[in-house]
Amino acid sequence: MLKNRLELLLKDVPGKAGFYYKNLKTGETIGFNENEPFIAASVIKIPILIEVLRQIEEGKLKEDDLVEVKEQDKMPSCGALTYMHDGLKVTVKDLYTLMIIHSDNTATNMLIRIAGIDNINNTIKELGCRATKLNRLLFDEEEQRKGKENYITPYEMGYLLEKAYKKELISPSISQEMLRVLKLQRINHKIPYLLPDNLVIAHKTGEDKGIAHDVGIIYGKNPFIFCFASNETDVIKAENALREMALICYEETQK
Repeated sequence: MLKNRLELLLKDVPGKAGFYYKNLKTGETIGFNENEPFIAASVIKIPILIEVLRQIEEGKLKEDDLVEVKEQDKMPSCGALTYMHDGLKVTVKDLYTLMIIHSDNTATNMLIRIAGIDNINNTIKELGCRATKLNRLLFDEEEQRKGKENYITPYEMGYLLEKAYKKELISPSISQEMLRVLKLQRINHKIPYLLPDNLVIAHKTGEDKGIAHDVGIIYGKNPFIFCFASNETDVIKAENALREMALICYEETQK
């Protein structure tokens, strides 16, 4: 059984781990700790992207609006903007593209300020997510010391991805743009690692000390959703399990 094979691999992952799988052709779902909140790391960038795209569609933002990158905006890696010259001007579309495909933390915090934390959370709540929440900027050590963290669940990330797949994530255009950007992902050492090179995968990773996440849609003959999250873990063991689980899901789904 697929469920047993996946859970067996998960037993080798220390700390807290969970996953959510859905076959988009048959509707079959499998989960473990899928509704548990996990510290989000960079997977929180999916809700940020959704709100930015919503504001663009409503005319509150324009994708070609220019924004200046200032010294105080620059965050540690991942990303590219930290290493660019002060005063560089980039578009909102550049920011959200970099936020996803290179997990650019500078771009992320700039977009959080532009879109607004409350707006991001309200939109995600309206979409039906109860546990996913953005509580602070990235690398805000003062807020982190107060215990403020950003949260996701494997199920809720899978739910948002499925809505985009069905072109029901607010609108068809928002759904299509979100998936277009996720398919450009450059951080590919997790879900895609053991899968065929030519396979289309729309996904977003998250990583930090003791954290290994990857959530996405794996296309192919029978597309499926696979969302893996782990906190307080051994990252190497978690990533190895994640890769093996994604491969097993792919092999089973393509039969």
